[in-house]
Amino acid sequence: MQDHGGNIGRAIAEFGGDLSDWVDLSTGINGAPYPVGQVPEAAWSRLPDREGLRALERAAQSAYGTTLDAVAVAGAQAAIQLVPRLMPAGQAAVLAPTYNEHAATLRSAGWQVREAATLDALEGSGIAVVVNPNNPDGKSYAPDALAALAEKVGILIVDESFIDPAPHLSVTTCSHGVPENVIVLRSFGKFYGLAGLRLGFVLAAPALAGQVRDMVGPWPVSGMAIDVAARALGDAQWAQQTRENLLRDTARLDDLARGAGWDLVGGTTLFRTYATPDAVKVQRHIATHRIWTRIFPYSHKWIRLGLPAQENDWSRLSIALRP
Repeated sequence: MQDHGGNIGRAIAEFGGDLSDWVDLSTGINGAPYPVGQVPEAAWSRLPDREGLRALERAAQSAYGTTLDAVAVAGAQAAIQLVPRLMPAGQAAVLAPTYNEHAATLRSAGWQVREAATLDALEGSGIAVVVNPNNPDGKSYAPDALAALAEKVGILIVDESFIDPAPHLSVTTCSHGVPENVIVLRSFGKFYGLAGLRLGFVLAAPALAGQVRDMVGPWPVSGMAIDVAARALGDAQWAQQTRENLLRDTARLDDLARGAGWDLVGGTTLFRTYATPDAVKVQRHIATHRIWTRIFPYSHKWIRLGLPAQENDWSRLSIALRP
């Protein structure tokens, strides 16, 4: 099993309490979710229909500002599971360090995977994977640079799960159009704070989108996801206000981290990664305040925090970070 954030059960088992006692900052999920409102009874009781699914996918195209085909899937993770099946197993490269499911899923499907430190080092691979902006360091890559890389690989996977706060970074905005061998993965749940809906999108040219559509089958997402997400994706005012709120709260979190003596590694406005003297020690100290964070097996210094959602959560974090 891969190491992930959101493993609040581990924190409870080690430090006590129950779920209501804890502030979970170990993920990059927006803590101020889109208001779900009422969901029609039919969304629960009927199979999703093709017209509703297509309307959702058109809403995604509009919200993401792209003419690429959009295929709804049960979260970006579901799309990652499909990637190895797009072509016969061969050589793959993943820009690293990054979200560990990309390399793990390819390897489990028989791909030979190497981790690369630069875009140039991905060249020549059958499948190349770039997370943009990257998780956990937030490093980003210009759309035109990614489009140029696509010309030197078989299929380029661009995971844009955390791009909603900065849509100008999307490879879909490249100046000469998106190459036909590019597949873009988008997460709905992170920015909209509704990870439990399990919804994401694959954006691609018709040929690759068609492959994905055939693999996911006739009912790839739930009726609840279709109803809620179609409304959310059409709410441009909420999205813009959320971007502004996240930007404000990111500055607030950075101030707290500086006060604790941490150095900013990077991140997005959905999560921040800091360098500390000893990440394990810091995580354990914060956990005594019933606040859970994320550390990484490849760095003894890095710790990642999502943004607190409530004022009381901010107060608790401020107390936990006092020198």
